[in-house]
Formats: sequence, structure tokens, C-alpha cells
Amino acid sequence: MLLRILVLWLLVYCSYSKADVCLPNHEGLCEPGVTVTEDIQVEVTEEDLGTEIVTTTTTTTTTTTTTVTNQDSGDILGSGNGYVATNKEGDMDVDWGGQGPANMPSGNNCYALGSDKCAQITGSGNSTSSMGVSGMGTTFIQTVDISDLQMSNGGEVRYSIEVDKRDAQDRIYMHITGKNGNINIFQGTDVLSETGVASGYQSYNGSFDFAGTINKVVIEVGGRDINLAIGPLFDDVTVNVLYNVINTIVTQQITTLEEIYYLDLFSTTELDFAEEVFELNDISFDDVGDIDFTPIEPETEEVTYETVELEIQEFEIDFEIDLPEPEIVSVEVQTEMELELELEMEMEMDLPEPEVEETVEVAKLEEPVDEQPTEEETTEPDSETTEEPTMEVKDSSEQEEVQQEETEEPKGPVKEQSAKEKAATKIVKKIDDKARYDESNQMKTLIVMQILGNTKTFFDTQSTIQDTNVNEYLNKTIDDQYGDLFIAEQGQIMEDIINAQY
Repeated sequence: MLLRILVLWLLVYCSYSKADVCLPNHEGLCEPGVTVTEDIQVEVTEEDLGTEIVTTTTTTTTTTTTTVTNQDSGDILGSGNGYVATNKEGDMDVDWGGQGPANMPSGNNCYALGSDKCAQITGSGNSTSSMGVSGMGTTFIQTVDISDLQMSNGGEVRYSIEVDKRDAQDRIYMHITGKNGNINIFQGTDVLSETGVASGYQSYNGSFDFAGTINKVVIEVGGRDINLAIGPLFDDVTVNVLYNVINTIVTQQITTLEEIYYLDLFSTTELDFAEEVFELNDISFDDVGDIDFTPIEPETEEVTYETVELEIQEFEIDFEIDLPEPEIVSVEVQTEMELELELEMEMEMDLPEPEVEETVEVAKLEEPVDEQPTEEETTEPDSETTEEPTMEVKDSSEQEEVQQEETEEPKGPVKEQSAKEKAATKIVKKIDDKARYDESNQMKTLIVMQILGNTKTFFDTQSTIQDTNVNEYLNKTIDDQYGDLFIAEQGQIMEDIINAQY
């Protein structure tokens, strides 16, 4: 047994929407979308069984659908989101705590920031903050836990802050650190207004990209006041965490196709099938090499009474020329007549002239009878009659044999088929079994039957049978009295069964 395995690997990539491949180390936000990839594996197994070759093709299609979306945590410093307490919110009503001196003014002391409270940097020092930012005199700092977001595919941290710097020599910055446990994933610092810039009131926005997973965010707002005027003021701090969510669905479809090639070219079944295919189809090849089978429409033969009658006459002439009359029946009849004549002559020579009545009685006695003989028959036998029965019996047996032979003879000569009947039979047998139920052959068979039965005008006189209106019979109802009694009896039995429980 020969077994060969061929493995074909095909990789097909298709995309329903152009989306970035968001790998685990991707930094920042991925483009939302759907990506579909197909991995097609084709395995071909060929098995030689001697008389046939079985080729099995197994196609395994693995479809991977990747959906990328961007989720927003909302303002993690806002009230009501559940990430920070009220004293850590971004409206700066309460001091967050941090390094250096600070002030929380309100009303007109917040200037363009509004009449509610705001935060003021008052430290004039020039040191490095706890998060590693230099040029610091005062900091406001807090850590926010965002582990419930369960992000793992990177994203972006966005912030916004309103600042009013009335002294150009002051400075203010925004610093954010993303952590996964105790590991720093990213650190970002934006100097909002540097020393020497008369920025006044400004609203600042910024963002920091990250990859992988973060579960904590450290927010630090710091700067310095050189004591020439009022220190930098800020209010309404917001921080949003945007992260990638990736859903992957993998589906697998396995298709098996089995092809059998028969090697026994001398098999009658296969040869007949092949001959039938080539006989009944027009086979052609296209430019690619594919085979096209077009069924051949058979030519329809016009069958009429005249054409069938002419065909019968042709066969009838052949039968009249080629086939002589058989003499088998006449010979048998002649032989039987000679045998019967000889038997009658022997009976006339051997037998005396008995009375007809006595002969009949002896013949009756020889028949098997179950009745007991009478006293007269047993006590008064005639001497002549006792001697003659043996001869009569012998002769009667011979007669019975002759009669039996006569009964076996046909009562009359066997009717021989005419030439027309033989020709019609040959026409019907000539029809192929496959085309026996064809419309034209069916018509030919009917015409042959009409010709033999001389019923050419059978279908000329036809009458139409008028349907009877049965609506009045359908509207009648027949009462089933026995059915009503049966139903009543069944109800009584069921009631007795129920009552028997009690």
C-alpha cells in the first residue's frame, strides 16, 4: 500500500477595515477598527489501494478577527467618578499636600480663575521635586489608583489645567507618572509657563503616551515664586486615561474532499459508464483546461400511423421470404392418429361381441368404489361374466391409456403467429430498454397495438363525461349513534376509576 501525504500552506490576509495592529508593546492609542486574517492549511493525502487511488484533501481555514476600540476612564479627578476623595478633586477647593509653602485663595484673589477657591504656588526655592523635576519651590501632588480599568494594551493620559501667572519671572509645570505596581511605565513633564514669559491667564492641555499596563497615576503640579508679585495660580485640573481594548475571535473550519480514481480499466461497469458519458455528452475543453460536458439532445423521431405500418410491412416481407412453415405439429398429429387406429384394430380382433350394457358395467366395476358389494352380486355370479371381466379390464386399461393420450393431445392445432404479428413483436423488442419510456417509443408501441387490433379509429369517437355535482351529498351529516355510546361508556369508566381512589 502506497501512502503519500502532501501538505500545502497558504496564508491569506484580508482586512475589512484598515486598523493598526496593536501589539502588547504598542505605545499610545491604536486606530479603532476590525482586522480579519485567514490562515489556510491544505493537507493532501493520497492512498493507493491497488484497484483505486483515494485522494483526500483536508482544508483547514483559521479566521482571526481582531477588534480594536479606545476606552475613556473619564476625569479621574472629578467628583462622582469614584477614583479620588473630595479633598483630592481637581477643583482645588482643598490643598492636595506636597512640598514647600502654598496658599488656597478665593474671590478676587483668584483673578481670572473665578471667585471660588484656587491654588497658589508661593515657594521661592529652586530644588528638585520628589518626582524628579528641577526648579521647584512648591508642589501639589497625589496618587490615583486606576487598577479597576484592567488596561494592558497601552494608551494615553490626557490632562487640562487653567493657569493665571501674573509675574513673568515665575514658573509652573505639570508632571504625570504612570506606574504598574512599583515600576514606572512612563514619566512626562510639561512646563506650562517658564521664567521670563508673561503668559497671564491660559488654559493648557497635554498628553503622555504609554505602552503595556498601568494601574496608578501620580499627578504633580509645581513651580516657584520669585517674590516680585503674586505667585502662579491654577485651578480646574482634569486627568483622563484613554486605553486600548483588543478583542480577538478565532474560528476554524475544516473541509474534507475525497476523490477516488479507479484503476481497473477493464471493468465492465466503468467501461459502460465511460461509453455512456461519451455517447450522450458533447465534451469540450476551455482555455484554462477545464472540461465541459454538454448533454446531446437526441433527435426526435416523428412517429405516425403510416410510418409504423410501413416498418411492419418491411419486417413482414423478411419473415415471408426467410422463414418456412414448420411441420412439427402435423407430424405429431399424424403419429397420434396412427397409434389410435392401431389400438382400435387390436381391440376389434381380440374382443368378442359383448353387449353394450355389460361392457359399461365392467368398466364401472373397475373404477375404485368405496361402497360394499350387495348380496346378490356376491352370491350369484355369472360364469360368462366372470371370465370376461379380466379381458375387459385389460382392454379397458388399454382404453384408458388411449384416452389419456388423447387428453394430452391438443384439442386443435396451435395458432401460429402471422408475419404481421412477428414483425410487430420485433419492432417492440427493437426498442432500447433505456429509451422504452421515451415519448416517441411510447407512441410507437400504442400504434403497433392499434394495427394488430385493427383499432385505427379507436380514438376518433370520444365522449366527454360530465361531472356530477356532489355538494348536496357533502352537506349531509350522518349521526354516529354507536360512537356516542362508546364515548359515554369511556366517560363512565374513567369516572369509576377516579372514584375508586376514594
